Amino acid sequence: MLICLSLSSAAAGQAPPPNGGDFSQGSSITKVPENVILVKGAWASASDSVTPLPEVGKLDSQAYSNPYFGFRLDLPAGWAQKYEGPPPSDSGYYVLAQLRPVQTGPDRPRGTLLIAAQDLFFSTTRATDPLQLIDYTRDHLQADYRVEKPPREVTVAGRTFVRFDYVSPVAGLHWTMLAIQIRCHVVEFVLTSADTRLVERLARGLDGMKLADSDTPVCLANYATPGNILHREDPVFSEHKYNPIPVRVIIDRDGKVRHIHFLSAFPAQSQALTTALMQWRFKPYLRNGQAVEVETGILFGRPPQGAL
Repeated sequence: MLICLSLSSAAAGQAPPPNGGDFSQGSSITKVPENVILVKGAWASASDSVTPLPEVGKLDSQAYSNPYFGFRLDLPAGWAQKYEGPPPSDSGYYVLAQLRPVQTGPDRPRGTLLIAAQDLFFSTTRATDPLQLIDYTRDHLQADYRVEKPPREVTVAGRTFVRFDYVSPVAGLHWTMLAIQIRCHVVEFVLTSADTRLVERLARGLDGMKLADSDTPVCLANYATPGNILHREDPVFSEHKYNPIPVRVIIDRDGKVRHIHFLSAFPAQSQALTTALMQWRFKPYLRNGQAVEVETGILFGRPPQGAL
């Protein structure tokens, strides 16, 4: 992914550029709004606009909700999001929401609440559950961080989470991570503050989160294997042949692909893959003798940098 910072206005009194090349006098220049980062190239997209996506949550002044993961979290009073997160990474990491107090002061300590998700199909850590992913985080803390409480299972909102607490003595900041597995993703709630009382208050506030028991497809890693594929068509890429293209697909009860989610792909790649994948046929997946929908991941192209 190429991130370009655009400087759109010329210095006062600067002579116009010469004709020709990329500096033609006849070219049209569009001024980019302030505080904008242009992201060009690979991007997240989907084959339809109806099926919920991990990155498409709803945030208002009262709550953050995510139909894909099936949860709703009421926001602490006076907290909001200033900046939206980046698009999904090619290793399947999502920043779903970044929250902090709108106003701070002596009686309003600073803190942040990060809601993120890691797709276990494409994680470079090879973790298969929240405990393994948090253990990886603990084992790779930098030298100036210290573990306060090791990873352990706790109950939050009636569900089993993994909690991990660590601190940076130099910065005077404390982190609490609370993670749960949903649809082969580890959804993380990361609380940060210099005030441990605020962190604990935020952690207790997660007990009010509503987690739905939604009817979702069976989530299976490595389902797109020769033994399960009855027919396949390979995509033909005219350009951008070597970047990683992580793709999640939902396979219906008849073994047909009904939904494709591109975590990171160039538009031409998305088009080529959609044309090919819609022709794939899988063995129907049976659970208790009944065919059910399956959600799985397929990685096209080169694995993400740093993959183990």
